[in-house]
Amino acid sequence: MKKNKVIAIVGATASGKTAYSIELAKKVNGEIISADSRLVYKGFDIGTAKPTLEERNGIPHYLIDIVEPEVDYSVGLWAKEAEKCIDEIISRGKVPIIVGGTGLYFRILLENYDLPKVEPNYDLRRELETLTFEELQTRLASKDPETASRIEKNDKKKIIRALEIVETLNLPMSEARGVKDSSPYEVEWHGRNFPREELYERINKRVDLMIETGLIEETKNLLEKHGRIPNLIDTIGYREIIEYLDGKLDLKGACDILKQNTRRYAKRQLTWFRKNTMIDWNYYPEIFRR
Repeated sequence: MKKNKVIAIVGATASGKTAYSIELAKKVNGEIISADSRLVYKGFDIGTAKPTLEERNGIPHYLIDIVEPEVDYSVGLWAKEAEKCIDEIISRGKVPIIVGGTGLYFRILLENYDLPKVEPNYDLRRELETLTFEELQTRLASKDPETASRIEKNDKKKIIRALEIVETLNLPMSEARGVKDSSPYEVEWHGRNFPREELYERINKRVDLMIETGLIEETKNLLEKHGRIPNLIDTIGYREIIEYLDGKLDLKGACDILKQNTRRYAKRQLTWFRKNTMIDWNYYPEIFRR
């Protein structure tokens, strides 16, 4: 059977994926599916650089603002919804364009990887929640050092899920993940990037713009509405501003750490995506190759 064609646009944060995807969607009669683990949450706007309705420029976007921040929205749930969106877009004669920076989302949806079949173990989760991130990291590193080294500092949700899988299957994550025969789609991979110093400057400017456009007020509102839920305090952008609001950092210090954390995140994103040899990296892809 002929596989359905999709376009994937990947890259680091602040690499211009949104603007590029919208221009490409206009050119190829496409519609956009977000592949970002934080854009699914309602109210996570400025801190996640969520594209505004104006920025979307009339192009339909899917899997943005679909759940409240309290929801433990997993890659498995996202992949099922993304598959539905792809089918619906194709049924209308349009081209699905998957855009984002969450590498695991692309791997599960578009590559030949499958999720480990491990049900939630709530007793184990409650036990692990009592540990510090450092204690969790030490525990995971003893069983799966590669995965432990990849998880962002203080992301307890992710490290607890990794421990749940590794300890249930008694296997490292690299062996726990299943492999499909092949990708279910024909994928055209586009990679967005800039030389490092230019990318870092774009990140720094984005953080400054977030502060100017109301990140502090947005964080206050989210705290008031939802409290200190994991999805809020574990998200880059809100985490640093919460430390400012708590008086642990002055505003400049919070902004500097936010810029640093975002640059580190961008580096991890690029490390992940560069393992995919099918990606065509267009460093300045304003000129389309289609």
